[in-house]
Amino acid sequence: MAGVCKGCGGGAGLPFEFRMAFQPIVAVNEQRVWGYEALVRGPQGESAQSVLSQLTEDQLYRFDQAARVMAIETAGKLFDDPQARLSINFMPNAVYEPQACIQQSLAAARRSNFPPANLMFEFTENERMSDPAHVEHIVRTYKKLGFLTALDDFGAGYAGLSLLARLQPDLIKVDMELLRDIHLSRPKQVIVAGIASMARELDIRLLAEGVESEAELTVLRAAGIDLFQGYYFSKPGFMSLPDVSAFSAATAARAG
Repeated sequence: MAGVCKGCGGGAGLPFEFRMAFQPIVAVNEQRVWGYEALVRGPQGESAQSVLSQLTEDQLYRFDQAARVMAIETAGKLFDDPQARLSINFMPNAVYEPQACIQQSLAAARRSNFPPANLMFEFTENERMSDPAHVEHIVRTYKKLGFLTALDDFGAGYAGLSLLARLQPDLIKVDMELLRDIHLSRPKQVIVAGIASMARELDIRLLAEGVESEAELTVLRAAGIDLFQGYYFSKPGFMSLPDVSAFSAATAARAG
């Protein structure tokens, strides 16, 4: 038995409402949607910050669980591609014991007929980790359970390369500020090329987030990146999957 997570609030409700938005992750070389990132929104589509600003310290565990469950259950209703990944952000400091804390997510996947193997959990470099050894334990446990793990905002937060060496995630999401207007910045191009080379050596896949222009996309593809996310492809769909067919058609036309 994995046990029960005593910190998750026993399913107790939260004093505010929230919903989910979904932003596509596009595999450009394959001209398909690889997956979607689930993003917290207010009940009428308000920003994530409008929700997170209401959180208190003693609500973190319940919120982390509730957000995972809502993301999985909503994806179970919306996804029509059996291979599409669902990427869920989680708070490493809000996980007591990964084997216990994952049980509600697995139950939600069963209820929703969502394949657990299609789940990817993102943790961010921007959150100062009070116990890196605990985070390493979470990542290893998730990998053993068959989930993908991703390090978000790489290049923008705490620990950087030392955290990467310690955790060895399946995927790195390169921070959008490092990619913004990369076609105009030789230093950014060199740094991203170095990250891409390092990732290949470590067998870690790269995802460029926050891509907003074809010029940025061209430089990043030349660096060997094939997974992308950003407004260039689509804005997040509020409780829906946004349409990326226009991008797919344009890519196919250029390739032809």
